[in-house]
Amino acid sequence: MKRFITILLLFVAFQISAQTDAENLKKIYSNSLTNGMSYQWLDHLSNQIGGRLSGSLNAEKAVQYTKEEFEKLGLDKVWLQPVMVPRWVRGAPEFAYIETSPGVTTNVNICALGGSVATPNGGVKAKIIEVKTYKDLEALGEEKIKGKIVFINRPMQADLINTFEAYGGCSVERYAGAAEAAKYGAVGTIVRSLNLRLDDYPHTGSMGYGDLPVSKRIPSAAISTNDAELLSGMLALNKNLNFFFSQNCKQLSDVQSYNVIGEITGSEFPNEIIVVGGHLDSWDLGDGSHDDGAGVVQSMDVLRLLKESGIRPKRTIRAVLFMNEENGLRGGRKYAEVAKQKKENHVFALESDSGGFTPRGFSFQCNEAMLTKIQGWRSLFKPYLIHYFEEGYSGADISPLKDDTIVLAGLRPDSQRYFDHHHASNDTFEHVNKRELELGAASMTALIYLIDKYGTQTISNTEELRD
Repeated sequence: MKRFITILLLFVAFQISAQTDAENLKKIYSNSLTNGMSYQWLDHLSNQIGGRLSGSLNAEKAVQYTKEEFEKLGLDKVWLQPVMVPRWVRGAPEFAYIETSPGVTTNVNICALGGSVATPNGGVKAKIIEVKTYKDLEALGEEKIKGKIVFINRPMQADLINTFEAYGGCSVERYAGAAEAAKYGAVGTIVRSLNLRLDDYPHTGSMGYGDLPVSKRIPSAAISTNDAELLSGMLALNKNLNFFFSQNCKQLSDVQSYNVIGEITGSEFPNEIIVVGGHLDSWDLGDGSHDDGAGVVQSMDVLRLLKESGIRPKRTIRAVLFMNEENGLRGGRKYAEVAKQKKENHVFALESDSGGFTPRGFSFQCNEAMLTKIQGWRSLFKPYLIHYFEEGYSGADISPLKDDTIVLAGLRPDSQRYFDHHHASNDTFEHVNKRELELGAASMTALIYLIDKYGTQTISNTEELRD
């Protein structure tokens, strides 16, 4: 009889707790959709400041703006964390054309890849040779490559539903293509933009030369998908085409920048830290609204929504706006380094760096027991059409925090349109939907609320309810 009464009491307590959780999630979503700040903050970040390449004046304006907005929220702590970042500048606009015969040219859309060297004064003009991946270079050898421009034409795999998987499958061509082609005597590389759509926007992104001496480095640029198709078709008809491109980018000395951090100190377990964040820097072609202005303002709004919904966290909730994710990850590494030095106990970290589209759920890096525990909350998210709770990648900036105890998570919006804008000049504010952005902020806040309430230990329901 006592056992029955105990089970009954636990069941009643569980039902009451679940009802409270449902009510709190409803408050969070309602506040975000009717009184959200994420869209307003993004409007300023995108339209009043613009692209925020690491080391630029705009990046520093963004640091000061977000710090001031944190301070307006009445948080327990707001501070700047210094970090040295690279400073690469694009210079004058790039120019390129295909030459079919002397004086007969067709202009194409290109942009320098981040970290690339410039072309010589006057640009580079040479025969161009097409490959599908940089691994094809070995089969061609120096004899067929030396003195030519290498065109790496590897499309993202269209039949992969997870577009990030498609992106990851060919991003190595962008990053390492120039370094590999230089080994065979190439004078430049042109890389197909990482975009599933056919359009005229070239997409930049980070590239590197490894340990290749500066004197042997060759310029590298991305070409739009439409022009990649055009170039490939023209090469199929005429292997003796010339290609010309000119770019004026330059790598300058490192400069000091900052991670921007705001915190609500936990009321019961202040030494257990929950992080939510996105990266404040962006590429320079657009204004970085999806990548990653959306993640920045959503992370900021998590703190505001908790306060607006009357939720006092038991654990410390810290929003971190990381600097230099795009071309170095130095902000994420610095944050993890300082956390380790201070022996801080980070129990959970959530990153938003997949655009401001409709949220579908979350991916998690954790053990099976913890994943099962989190998946038990699915019913609370069902009214908001959030269903994806699966094991998977979390995010670049929080990855340096990874150890045997912390749970890492990433917001997973619908990704089918993300790479239409990623690293391109059309990553701009008008392509962000206000309601979708606010749903993402609410979903992040809801997950943080549940993690804070129940912790990250895989314990029984009895212990959870006592907690």
